[in-house]
Amino acid sequence: MQKILGLDVSTSITGATIVESGKIIESFYWDTRNKKHFPTLYDKAVLVKNNLLKIQEKHEIEHIFIEQSLQSFRSGFSSAKTLSTLSRFNGIVSWLCFENFKVEPQMLAASSARKLAGVGIKRGENAKEKVLQFVLDKFPQIEVQYTKHGNPKPGTYDLCDSIIIAIAGEKTIGKAETA
Repeated sequence: MQKILGLDVSTSITGATIVESGKIIESFYWDTRNKKHFPTLYDKAVLVKNNLLKIQEKHEIEHIFIEQSLQSFRSGFSSAKTLSTLSRFNGIVSWLCFENFKVEPQMLAASSARKLAGVGIKRGENAKEKVLQFVLDKFPQIEVQYTKHGNPKPGTYDLCDSIIIAIAGEKTIGKAETA
């Protein structure tokens, strides 16, 4: 029985999920959008570090999987500065994981993770919505809160993405062990 930590790292909200034998042990997110409380990347990293330490106190994590940050531009999406900042933060969080757990994190591309986890997304479909529906169908214990406009509250998609990363990580380990 191996405990796996899956992370969806972002400079605004980071999702984290611990799975073991296909079951979610814990799942949560850390909101660092408040510029007053988290004015720099390093302030955000301190919050992540403190939460990783809390996880370390409760769980013996054997594998860590992190969603790989975007590697290229897409029209209408992130700028070079945003991609660079996200990549830096992803590196900081990766190091914190290694430092705290003595486990080298493995990176998973979002599309590969979704495929491994069994989330089927066709061209043109909203990946975030499909992931949310997959998580709600497969893990009914996950409660989603909605805004007054019927949208999932901030953090929901990040939490769901971390679940997918953790599940995909577990499947990756299973494939490696049977190979």
